[in-house]
Amino acid sequence: APWHHIENLDLFFSRISLGRAGKNGFTCMLIGEIFELMQFIFVVAFTTFLISCVDYDILFANKAVNHSQHPSEPIKVTLPDAFLPPNVCSARIQANSFLICILVIAGVFWIHRLVKFIYNICCYWEIHSFYINALKIPMSTLPYYTWQEVQARIVQIQKEHQICIHKKELTELDIYHRILRFKNYMVAMVNKSLLPIRFRLPLLGDTVFYTRGLKYNFELIFFWGPGSLFENEWSLKAEYKRAGNRLELAEKLSTRILWIGIANFLLCPLILIWQILYAFFSYTEILKREPGSLGARCWSLYGRCYLRHFNELDHELHSRLSKGYKPASKYMNCFISPLLTIVAKNVAFFAGSILAVLIALTIYDEDVLAVEHVLTTVTLLGVGVTVCRSFIPDQHLVFCPEQLLRVILAHIHYMPDHWQGNAHRYETRDEFAQLFQYKAVFILEELLSPIITPLILIVCLRPKSLDIVDFFRNFTVEVVGVGDTCSFAQMDVRQHGHPAWMSAGKTEASIYQQAEDGKTELSLMHFAITNPKWQPPRESTAFIGFLKERVHRDSSVALAQQAVLPENALFSSIQSLQSESEPHSLIANVIAGSSALGFHMGRDGQASRHLSEVASALRSFSPLQSAQQPPSGFQVAGRDGEGTQPRGASAMTASGADARTVSSGSSAWEGQLQSMILSEYASTEMSLHALYMHELHKQHAQLDPDRHTWHRRESDESGESTHEELDAQRGAPIPIPRSASYPFSSPRQPAEETATLQTGFQRRYGGITDPGTVHRAPSHFSRLPLGGWAEDGQSARHPEPVPEESSEDELPPQIHKV
Repeated sequence: APWHHIENLDLFFSRISLGRAGKNGFTCMLIGEIFELMQFIFVVAFTTFLISCVDYDILFANKAVNHSQHPSEPIKVTLPDAFLPPNVCSARIQANSFLICILVIAGVFWIHRLVKFIYNICCYWEIHSFYINALKIPMSTLPYYTWQEVQARIVQIQKEHQICIHKKELTELDIYHRILRFKNYMVAMVNKSLLPIRFRLPLLGDTVFYTRGLKYNFELIFFWGPGSLFENEWSLKAEYKRAGNRLELAEKLSTRILWIGIANFLLCPLILIWQILYAFFSYTEILKREPGSLGARCWSLYGRCYLRHFNELDHELHSRLSKGYKPASKYMNCFISPLLTIVAKNVAFFAGSILAVLIALTIYDEDVLAVEHVLTTVTLLGVGVTVCRSFIPDQHLVFCPEQLLRVILAHIHYMPDHWQGNAHRYETRDEFAQLFQYKAVFILEELLSPIITPLILIVCLRPKSLDIVDFFRNFTVEVVGVGDTCSFAQMDVRQHGHPAWMSAGKTEASIYQQAEDGKTELSLMHFAITNPKWQPPRESTAFIGFLKERVHRDSSVALAQQAVLPENALFSSIQSLQSESEPHSLIANVIAGSSALGFHMGRDGQASRHLSEVASALRSFSPLQSAQQPPSGFQVAGRDGEGTQPRGASAMTASGADARTVSSGSSAWEGQLQSMILSEYASTEMSLHALYMHELHKQHAQLDPDRHTWHRRESDESGESTHEELDAQRGAPIPIPRSASYPFSSPRQPAEETATLQTGFQRRYGGITDPGTVHRAPSHFSRLPLGGWAEDGQSARHPEPVPEESSEDELPPQIHKV
């Protein structure tokens, strides 16, 4: 078979995902790369032309030009008059040695991109053939397929063609691991505050600097560059899996970081010139047409990494953050200074008055524009008025920072603990601005990146070499059929769960092993809801079952208090979730429920009432009994004492077929609409889960405040350190706040952490390698589509997983089955 035993499945699956979610087919990918090559040639050629082939004395009218034989006739200068003859232009280019050097480097770089483009054409054609011949998906209908539907067909193709020969069946998690192998490592390192991207500067205070150039260098050092930690795309080098030579490896990594930092210093002028030229050509026209566009905001690169779940694809992250863009913008607009508003109004008045006069004079006589600097003045005044108006808020809007922050939380899913209850403070606003920055700040950081990146690599990253070596050894696990992956990406609450995030009694993780900010628990719920056919391992199933019990118990409180939502609230939320104000959406009703129904209660009473309402809303997504409804239309069953049931969604996915084949003869548009509805169900359910789990975490933090701060030892906790390092560890611990990504300003001293790495985690690779997780016993709760559960005794749609035929002893040595 042509698809039997694909060698590099990481790259293969990544291109399949890119073709579906990013480029929408072979033609779009091909045209996009062609224009990238043309764009590079245009920037280099046009810049060279502006430097060497334009006579600026003629262009600025400093030199007279007369085409007529009669001097008395008026002089009319045309644009070609400012262009130098070809021979003069060529001579000026040859006389500029620095320009020739830059052109040679640019030519070598363009040839490299051309070779890569030709290679990508062959790969894209392979993906094109795979979609048509193996997956049976024509390119014309590819945009109407969801990623889950494409993924289901890939899982089926594995059974027929054995594209991966190391295991019989592929799971959804295997595919995600191969696509996101390196990105999961980056998310984990940001979550554990290992990368030097947060700084405290004398005048600016706490700042974050994380640009595309810095990210590129991190990936170059860790993953794919010469001398990196990985020998190929799926395997960590053997020496980094052993702890015996960790100091030698750390010294080797430190030296490599130093040389890469020096190379960045040497290439800094060229990269800086390219950044300036690219920014000038990209944003100048936008600035002239829409001066307020630079005052708009965007999710920062650090924010995308901090807010990303483990095993979350790029298009899934983009969709989730896009839904939170409007409430995030409204929240940031709450903090416009009244003094700045007064100044902006008056400056806009003065500038607008002068601009109005100049426009009126121009309308009366267009010769006014011929006066020197009049056109420049009109342009600058127009830009100034537009910028000033961006600082003037709409006087008819009323903002509530706390509710806006909760709406944001429903979409972004992560938020430091100390933000809750402090949404009105400027400290919270400044920290949120690190995730949601001005576009102008983003452009400025990218321009400064060639200068600052070498300093960060040499001064800040090199001292962390030992911690990086320990991280990759302790948090790498080898999975059969997948290779070496980040153990955090296994989403195992036993190995990486946090007691304050509903994992108490279910986790064996020390503080060093715990994922911060509930990353493990929230990622598990997100993946289970996004991929309803996935069968989680035993510990994850137990966690989901425990969460289900809490939801039912808390929703019973809401039922007893008669605080349930109306029967049609679920479906009205789907229709209004994308609206600007979301006045009737389910999430908005849940967020506003405490203030509307429990204003007379104390703070604790309101928190309890809010938790019950979220649980009641979540319960509506968990059908308690199977129901068969026609796929056309969405109906809601009457209240049976257990909450509102979304029967339509259950019926649509009961057959296991994709949304296009639910009803025979359905058009592509109907299939796309059904897929969109199911996606909205999953998105809304995850938003409610995020709110519910944050409420539970908030209650736990109030009951156990001592665990709110923590510290991390500087060296490895596996007990394999040298005597000198052990002596260094006996010193005073360095206090690090509980929320590693957003430190507190309060100088509370944490209790010293004495737990060491668990025995199971001290094995080679630091992997999650419990043999008990291989053969899964039937779980107490059977999963239903969209993250729901079925009661005991009911049959779920998905059968229990069948154990692999091969035993643990038949595996190659040093490979643990997960």
